[in-house]
Amino acid sequence: MARELQQIQKLTFEEFLDWYPNDGSRYELIDGELVEMRPIGDHEELAGLITRKLDREIERLSLPYFIPKSCCVKPESATDAYLPDVIVLDRQALQKEPLWKTASTIIYGSSAPLVVEIASTNGQDDYARKLEDYEAMGIREYWIVDYRALDGKRFIGDPKQPTVSIYQLIDDRYQAQQFRANDPVQSRIFFRAGFRRSRDIEF
Repeated sequence: MARELQQIQKLTFEEFLDWYPNDGSRYELIDGELVEMRPIGDHEELAGLITRKLDREIERLSLPYFIPKSCCVKPESATDAYLPDVIVLDRQALQKEPLWKTASTIIYGSSAPLVVEIASTNGQDDYARKLEDYEAMGIREYWIVDYRALDGKRFIGDPKQPTVSIYQLIDDRYQAQQFRANDPVQSRIFFRAGFRRSRDIEF
């Protein structure tokens, strides 16, 4: 696989979809370049925890939402494609998505009420590129869960500590709130979000 990747130059989104392997590997397309997603165990466990708690809220509130195992988010750029750690989709809105049935891909922000990214070593993409793209798409809420306090002080404050940053779309712009330790996590999509404290989504 590595040898094959070295032979691939800049890709368009259509080429990315045609190339994508069916072996369980996960890749994003950033500026036309393939980026392999290889999360560590804690990262995967935390994504599962968030998924379970949000699933309970979806059921409790009888919302027309579900959380897919994998979904590609295609922003306006022809050379980017993201695979969020957790994404909540609106079944009704998906009816308008031209690529959902064939490629598990959304292009409209209205299809995803919530996207969650768990911070890793490429955290700057979460706070810059992805934040701008999700905002431009109109995704109503975007969480960045930095459970290891990896990101820079300008993103999570000083002193650095595990932080949940929630960006909510208000008048077409993201407004940020940050939650730490015993702060109750507040989500406009899920009200109580299933988490009493920020500490509940840390390791």
